[in-house]
Amino acid sequence: MVTFYSNDLDIIHLAQRKLKFGIQNGLNVARAGYTEDQILTACMLADKTGYDSVFYMDHTNVPQWKNAIVLDPWVMLSAIAAVTNNVELGTCVTDAIRRHPSNIALAAITLDRVSKGRAILGIGAGEAQNLKEFCIPFEKPVSKWEEQIETIHTLYQSTPDNTVDYEGKYYKLEGACLQAPPIRKPRPPTYMAAGGKRTLALTGKLGDGWLPIGYTPELFEDHRKQIEVSMDKNERSQEEKDNFQMALDIDVYFSDDAESSWAKMKEAVKVSLFKPEILRVHGLKEIEGFDFVKYFTEYSMSDQSWIVKMRDAATKIPDQIARSSTAVGTPEDIIPTFERFMDAGVSHFVIRFWGKNYFGSIDKFASHVMPVLREKAKQSQ
Repeated sequence: MVTFYSNDLDIIHLAQRKLKFGIQNGLNVARAGYTEDQILTACMLADKTGYDSVFYMDHTNVPQWKNAIVLDPWVMLSAIAAVTNNVELGTCVTDAIRRHPSNIALAAITLDRVSKGRAILGIGAGEAQNLKEFCIPFEKPVSKWEEQIETIHTLYQSTPDNTVDYEGKYYKLEGACLQAPPIRKPRPPTYMAAGGKRTLALTGKLGDGWLPIGYTPELFEDHRKQIEVSMDKNERSQEEKDNFQMALDIDVYFSDDAESSWAKMKEAVKVSLFKPEILRVHGLKEIEGFDFVKYFTEYSMSDQSWIVKMRDAATKIPDQIARSSTAVGTPEDIIPTFERFMDAGVSHFVIRFWGKNYFGSIDKFASHVMPVLREKAKQSQ
C-alpha cells in the first residue's frame, strides 16, 4: 500500500494537466508602442513556435506612458484569430463594469466562433485606473463580479427557444437570449483574476481557471489551496477540477547580465508585488501610513501622488522575495524561476516579454526554455 501526503497529491494532480505557455500582449507591448502589424506578427510567431495561448490586456489607457499604443482587446483578438490556427485566445483581463455582462458574453462567443473554438474569457472585478477619469462608478465590485459571471454563464446557455432569467441584486435578465452558441463546450472557459479571500472563493465556485499577476511562488501556492478548498466546498465535479487551469501572468526579461538587469527593474517589480497578501504570506510587517483600500478603489495611473506613495512603500519588500516573482537573465537563469512556480502549482504560464527584442524573446523562450520545462513536467507524471 502506498501512502500519499498532501504535497505528493498536489504534484500528481498537476502532472495530469498539460503544461501550457502563452504570450501576453500587455503593458509590455503597449509601452513599447508596437503597431497592430507588429503585434499580429508576434502572435503568428507564437502560434508557429509551439505556444498554447495568446492573451491581450484590457486597459482603456496608460497615461503615464504618453507614447504607448492601447487597443481594444476583442477587436485585436479577432484579428489575431484570423492569422493563427492553434493558440487559444483570451483577455487578460477584461471586466463587466465598462461593458454590460451581456456584451461580454456575446464578445466571448463571437471570438470563440471566429477562432473555431479557441476563446478564453479572462475577467476580473475591475480596477479604478480604468474607471476614475471616465466617471464610471466603482462600488461593491466583488459582489457585482459574482453576479456578472453568473449572468454571463447563464446567457451562454440561452437561445430564442430557451430564454433565460436571472434575478440578482445588481443584474437582472427577463426572458433574455443570445443567438449564437459557442463552439467550446460547455462554454468558453472563464479564467478569473482573483487575489483576495472573497475573490479566490468565487474563483473556486464559478471559474474554469485562475489568472493572477504579481505573485511569488509562496503566494501562488497559498492562494491555489484556497481555490481548491472552495472547489470542494462548492462540490465541483472531478472533471471540472481536472480541467481547471492554474495560470499565472509572469514577466520575463532576457539578459546576458542578470544582476545588472535586475538592478534596473527591481523597483518596478516591487511595486507590482505590493499588496496585503504578499506581506501576509512572507511575514512582512504592514507598511505604516499606506491605505490599501483607498489604493485599490481610488488609484489612477494619471495620479502621480499615488504612484509616489506606492513606490516609497514597496521598496521595503526584500530583494530576495521580489526577485522570486520575475524571470530575469539567460535561459539557464530563467528556468529555475519557472520550476519553482510549477512546484507551487502553475499549469499555464502567460508571459509578458520585456526588452527591446520582443520577437527574439518569443523565439528564444520557445527554443531554449519551453522544451526543458515540458520535459520536467513529463518526468513528474
